[in-house]
Amino acid sequence: MVSVASPNKVVRPVKTDGSPLYPDYMPFYDPLEKVEDRGPFEHVDPGHRADPAKPNLLKHVTKMFDISPHVGTEIYGAQLSQLSPEGLDELALMAAERGCLVFRDQEFADIGFEAQKKIVSHFGPLHIHGWAPHPVNGPPEHMIIYDHKDDLRVRKSWARKSPIQFHTDQSPEPQTPGTTFICMLESPSGAGGDTIVSSSVRAYQRLSPLFRKRLEGLWAVHSNNDGATTEVKNNGTNAVQRRGVLTNKHPVVIVHPVTKQKALYVNPVYTKRIVGFDEEESDYLLKFLFDHIVRGQDFSCRVRYEPGTVLVWDQRITNHSQTLDYFPGERRHAFRLTPIANKPIPSKIDEDDNECMQEEERAMLNLC
Repeated sequence: MVSVASPNKVVRPVKTDGSPLYPDYMPFYDPLEKVEDRGPFEHVDPGHRADPAKPNLLKHVTKMFDISPHVGTEIYGAQLSQLSPEGLDELALMAAERGCLVFRDQEFADIGFEAQKKIVSHFGPLHIHGWAPHPVNGPPEHMIIYDHKDDLRVRKSWARKSPIQFHTDQSPEPQTPGTTFICMLESPSGAGGDTIVSSSVRAYQRLSPLFRKRLEGLWAVHSNNDGATTEVKNNGTNAVQRRGVLTNKHPVVIVHPVTKQKALYVNPVYTKRIVGFDEEESDYLLKFLFDHIVRGQDFSCRVRYEPGTVLVWDQRITNHSQTLDYFPGERRHAFRLTPIANKPIPSKIDEDDNECMQEEERAMLNLC
């Protein structure tokens, strides 16, 4: 039995016995599971092939509007599961242009694991998370997002700090995610459990021209060590560690391969330091950039999930954050499919004049 909304109040559907709406997508944790890191590959972005008019993506659309001026568009009428390859190409382009797209009334949750994987694989090979669960009866590429009184791993991972943590998924990968899907399966019965999406293009544009110029050519270290350590700390022998810790350097300002727009590519969760800066200098600059992202409510939007909602967003030009603003113990259940895309493209190559090695003290301490 599924609960029914009263005439005066919309309530998201839940089963009256408290069981999940999608039991096949319940999280599965195997502390012995291991996967190999994917090696380098050539990525051709589907957006390059897209018709800018997007006739295949938009031909059945009944309603469409921008959620905010700089990021986010909500779309009704288009079924993601029925898009042609040309329509998926146009989806990649539109996600690159708008940052995130919210599709309503989708059948995507009900088409099965393999059909879901086939659609999202159009955008690149699918990532397997280092410790997040996959479905109990499904493939490891399906990363399960789950919060409920019977499974508090997500809550514990954010204990004693704000759950509003803007990030780009898997930025420590050598080749980072592109056009990504979240399919919401079950939301808290009332309000809450939204996702905030922030435009990294607009975050960059909002900086002064001189400051933007200073950032171009800089590189930053990204690492998932903190998340892996928290997984072990919170779960002990039941911790999942499918892969080793990832650490890679990426440009602070990148260029999108299709739109050629510049975007700020740092995030508070995974970006650890600026290459070549002393510790205090790096901390000072990153704190400013992180605060700039977090305060940027005028270049962000908030996505509310309803039954049948699928969020599609381009991770190269956005940051996002969960919101744990609903009553603890209610079920929030979704899955994410994350295609890996290109190696981040620097907006400018910093020319090393070897000045550091000419400073004897820095050279002696191996600081260059």
